[in-house]
Amino acid sequence: MVIRRFLILILAGWSVLAWAQTDEIQVYDATIADEGQFEVEFHNNFTPDGRKMADHPGGVVPDHAWNGVPEFSYGVTEWFEAGLYLPVYTITRDGRAEFDSAKIRALFVTPYAAQRTFFYGVNFELSYNGLHWEPTRLSGEIRPIAGLHLGAWDLIVNPIIDTDFKGVGHLDFAPAERVAYNLSPVWALAVEHYADFGRVSGFDALPNQSQTLFGVADFKQEDQYNVEFGVGHGFTRGSDDVVVKLMIGLDF
Repeated sequence: MVIRRFLILILAGWSVLAWAQTDEIQVYDATIADEGQFEVEFHNNFTPDGRKMADHPGGVVPDHAWNGVPEFSYGVTEWFEAGLYLPVYTITRDGRAEFDSAKIRALFVTPYAAQRTFFYGVNFELSYNGLHWEPTRLSGEIRPIAGLHLGAWDLIVNPIIDTDFKGVGHLDFAPAERVAYNLSPVWALAVEHYADFGRVSGFDALPNQSQTLFGVADFKQEDQYNVEFGVGHGFTRGSDDVVVKLMIGLDF
């Protein structure tokens, strides 16, 4: 019964998607750094064929923009990881380097999620932004995490809520999902789906949302490094046609 309800939740989320400029294209799976361990992950995404207009006046134009950030993480306990994103940056289509944002993160999870059939957690983020990146200086994210390991398959949902701290009516619903098949202990193939439906007080019309689907390949060498590469395609006018992502993680 639990598994059936979880699958229905995932499939229901595939109806619509949305896309916006971001530094991190990732579905959280509730794994964290070991207690006392330091990690860094380099997020990079490039839009070779994207929207020609910014999401807000004075904002970054997605087309041919490169967004990225080093993410620093530390395992505080077996269930709590602290993180810092600095600097979030963009290389614009005309070659300008922009400082976008700095973020802090607190991630709480079920311990040893990779060994559990059902796992869950929640991530909290607080960002200080340049106004070309977001139209507000301060923003935040609440990212619940729920998932299942079913043999070689992983099913994960992140029903994300974004906030600009201007009231409940301004909360934004931006879920993400991942279905992965583990070919071996080190290789996995996945389909990922990212969304931004708009404000919870009234979702955007479907053409103004976006539908972006990623094909992803993962390579993980435990306690050493991991690499994730993906190519995404958007399906509505609110989407970027092609987005490429690359994440490289190092353990210390």
